Amino acid sequence: MARIAIAGAGVLGRLLAWRLAREGHSVSVFDPADGPQPPVPGRVAAVNERPHAAGFTAAGMLSPLAELDGAEPAVARLGWRSLPLWQAIGRQLANGGAPGLVRTEGSLLLAHGSDRGNAQRTLARLNGVPEAPAPQPLDAAALRALEPALASGLLAWLLPGEGQLLPRETLLALAEQSAGVRWHWNTLVDTVDAGRLRLIGGDTAAADLAIDTRGLGARPEVPLRGVRGEVLWLHAPGVRLLRPVRLLHPRHRVYLVPRPGDRVVVGASEIESEDRSPVSLRSAVELMSAAHSVLPELAEARIDHLETNLRPARADHLPSIEHRPGLLRINGLFRHGWMVAPAVVQDALAAAGLASEGQSPP
Repeated sequence: MARIAIAGAGVLGRLLAWRLAREGHSVSVFDPADGPQPPVPGRVAAVNERPHAAGFTAAGMLSPLAELDGAEPAVARLGWRSLPLWQAIGRQLANGGAPGLVRTEGSLLLAHGSDRGNAQRTLARLNGVPEAPAPQPLDAAALRALEPALASGLLAWLLPGEGQLLPRETLLALAEQSAGVRWHWNTLVDTVDAGRLRLIGGDTAAADLAIDTRGLGARPEVPLRGVRGEVLWLHAPGVRLLRPVRLLHPRHRVYLVPRPGDRVVVGASEIESEDRSPVSLRSAVELMSAAHSVLPELAEARIDHLETNLRPARADHLPSIEHRPGLLRINGLFRHGWMVAPAVVQDALAAAGLASEGQSPP
């Protein structure tokens, strides 16, 4: 059994804590948040307030094939490896009392007829994961059978095996079901060194292995930049959408993701800025217009709230794992955090000599 100290309680930190505790290790997690619960939806943080984890803002799409529109094949392969891992994790969390967190019933790739050329170029990239099934073209009748509410005349492809999870609920379940983990909330980590975490205020947490998953908080030790993302939540009673939908759009990779309670999350803005201020008018109008163009019944939806956050990105937009004795750093998941996290955690623990036997899903 190893003593493990984790800096950061985002997607990576909670997934690591949950898994390592299940394997019998002594785990402590340090994070500046008030607790494990999600932030209040739509609340704008004060200027001097610590930002919440980017994982709470994300839509939770598990879409490695669709991400090949703008991501490297290496990222898509991590995502494809992560899908069965998420299914296994979802079953474990369901047994602990949190059912329905993960769904893998496929996703849809859509384009308007005027964007046919762009769609064909994107489809040509969707061979970066040879082990994954090929996109299935859908005619009007097949699309209507799968998603009757979508607009007519759309070009459409089903991406089998893709899906989604519920980010807020999954983060909370991972924390609540990490039996034996010691959570140190309202605790800011200054630096992470081999075998110890230095806390703001001068205290030190010693460990056999110190793990840094702080995202942008890991600077300057990890070279990162923040990339702004914006999402909006719509309340759309009676609007039926069963699968995540990605629209090939001239300006954005726009997605629509169904959520419980008649909600639909719309997003995909990607802005080279570390500005955490509220969503801009231009982004909101473009995202809502694109969403309405593929799901006309959203015309009477109500805007619940809008959110912004920053994704930690490296120059190559690829995740990084750094290991040396007593220290493990994992970072740079960019916009792919939920999609690739289980495979990245698996690889990181293997590098640190803490892999489960056979590297099977947890």
